Amino acid sequence: MELRVFRIPMVVRFRGQTAREGILIRGPHGWGEFSPFPEYGPAECARWLACAREAAFEGWPSAVREVVPVNTTVPAVGPEKAAAMVRASGCATAKVKVAEAGQTLADDLARVEAVRDALGPGGKVRVDANGGWDVDDAVRAIKELDRFTLEYVEQPCATLDELARVRRRVDVPIAADESIRKAEDPLKVRAAEAADIAVVKVQPLGGVANALRVVEACGLPAVVSSAVETSVGLAAGLALAAALPELPYACGLGTMSLLAGDVVADPLAEELGVLRVRRPEVDEDALARFEIESPEWIRRMEGAAA
Repeated sequence: MELRVFRIPMVVRFRGQTAREGILIRGPHGWGEFSPFPEYGPAECARWLACAREAAFEGWPSAVREVVPVNTTVPAVGPEKAAAMVRASGCATAKVKVAEAGQTLADDLARVEAVRDALGPGGKVRVDANGGWDVDDAVRAIKELDRFTLEYVEQPCATLDELARVRRRVDVPIAADESIRKAEDPLKVRAAEAADIAVVKVQPLGGVANALRVVEACGLPAVVSSAVETSVGLAAGLALAAALPELPYACGLGTMSLLAGDVVADPLAEELGVLRVRRPEVDEDALARFEIESPEWIRRMEGAAA
């Protein structure tokens, strides 16, 4: 087993992060990526490691489609930057970050308005609060933001109970993300009637095969999203999206533009709003730009494996 630690700067600050770090693991089936966010403990990290090991040592289920539609992701930037990012992406769907710490609803409204203008009336706009609102703030914000015709709102509040209460008070569909990927039992989302859509990320759910089982058991339409990985990690998410029996929404896998580089020579970057299903190989020259020595990351991996 070959292990390589990487650190890639981000183009803009995203979810409080200025760089993405992790470990690439090489096995007989290729490379896998282990890149849990800093706040995740050993138990949660174990799922991320299982995903990397699946990619490296087991392989993935067969694909049922050759291309996957994707959205572009707009961080909590100013309206001019947001519009420019949307226009440069070529995507017809945009996911816009809202409820950023230190910002206001007015900031969110300006950003979403700029994205709507850049997309035009035929484009689709979804917003992601990452659990940043309480129930009353979420209801108020969603009703204000829906003047720009929202496709759905992702994780407006932190808990399942809060999601269910918001869902009963708004007309915009609610998508669950953290409530699925951080939960000990991701299937509680359906039982609580807390969401209309399941956002699934392949690393936190322990790999492609397990994520497929979660989607089937949830019984909700699924949107496959990335954890802002390198193309190695994105390839696993793409394999999940390619294997789902139904894919009614554009997926949140068009995130390569958020990183300042990649570990492959031909990154998984969207073209005209889609990703072609493929698995790029790690390129030694590309990896050399971002490879680091990090005993801490090796310890995190060992803790996840314990």
